Parts: sequence; structure tokens; C-alpha cells
Amino acid sequence: QVQFVESGGGLVQPGGSLRLSCAASGFTVDRYAIGWFRQAPGKEREGVSCISNRDGSTDWKDDVKGRFTISRDNAKNTVYLQMNNLKPEDTAVYSCARRSGGCGWSLAPFNSWGQGTQVTVSS
Repeated sequence: QVQFVESGGGLVQPGGSLRLSCAASGFTVDRYAIGWFRQAPGKEREGVSCISNRDGSTDWKDDVKGRFTISRDNAKNTVYLQMNNLKPEDTAVYSCARRSGGCGWSLAPFNSWGQGTQVTVSS
């Protein structure tokens, strides 16, 4: 069974940091591009960042550049999203998904979505 389990979310003050984990089972993450996505209440899902099967990264959202860093630990079969200098507008449910090939610019090929982890940035 292909599955993602996201964790690491929580309540944090503006300017704080969180590290999200995306633990995969049923496949090995080094064979796919893995993307982090988020969905805020009342908004559609948007792509945040992606890491390819060769560890090349793509920041889909300009606002996270310099603040968020995606990485992968193949031994743990887990992809991480280090989030620094968090802002209230980062509040959302963060989830991960995979696609074959490179990260690309289209979100449509991603599949096998995880359930997500809630990130709330508030004072």
C-alpha cells in the first residue's frame, strides 16, 4: 500500500520554525519526485516545494524561497520540509505527494496524497 504520513505540524508564533516530516511506505522516495503542498481554509491546494529523485529542489511558491528548505533522507524513506521565519499566511494543512520523473511546473501529475498535518502560525 502506497502511503504518506505527514507529521511535525503545530502551533507556532510568527517568526518561529517547524520541521515537517513526510514518511513514506509502500515505495521508496528516492525513485520519485516528492512535493509538499498546502491548503488553507477556503482556498485551493497550492504547491510549496518539491524535491526530485536526484535531490534537486524546486520552490513553486516565491514567498517561501529563503524560508523553507526541502530535503530527503533515503535511509528513513522520509522527506522533510524545514520552515523558518513562519508567517500567519503560512497557516494551512500541509501534505505531500509524489510523481514520476522530475518536479516540473505542473501539480496535476502528483498523486498518492497524504492526510496532511496542520500548521498554525499565530500570536
